[in-house]
Amino acid sequence: MQYLHTMVRVTDIDASLRFYCEGLGLKEVRRFDNEKGRFTLVFLAAPDDMDKFTINDGDGVPDGLPCVELTYNWDPEAYSGGRNFGHLAYRFENVYAVCERLMDMGYVINRPPRDGHMAFVRSPDGISIELLQRGPHLEPQEPWASMENTGAW
Repeated sequence: MQYLHTMVRVTDIDASLRFYCEGLGLKEVRRFDNEKGRFTLVFLAAPDDMDKFTINDGDGVPDGLPCVELTYNWDPEAYSGGRNFGHLAYRFENVYAVCERLMDMGYVINRPPRDGHMAFVRSPDGISIELLQRGPHLEPQEPWASMENTGAW
């Protein structure tokens, strides 16, 4: 068995790419527009994963590369229950730095990294994203140590 990707439906492809690429640091590895089906698929991968895989089957996505597939349906559609599948999780060199970057971009850190290890944020479409510290927990520091949870994650 091989993990391929997680598909997330999005309502605004530009807002979603800003969050996932600029905010989280994922890289676009493939984009597919389907005129007949009236949708766009964008595959994103973590930079640390990309050098471990090779492209060899002609579809443009590196074989075995774990991805997030953003599915944008061209005809407006309302989505609810963004948490019904759980969450996506990514590991970072510095959880505080990614939380600071996301906050500077205007995103709410729903569960701050008070423990120097784990935080949660939501995408523009309400998808819960777990942010984890690579390696040992960082020493608790402000403003994170005393920051309260906001909303749900």
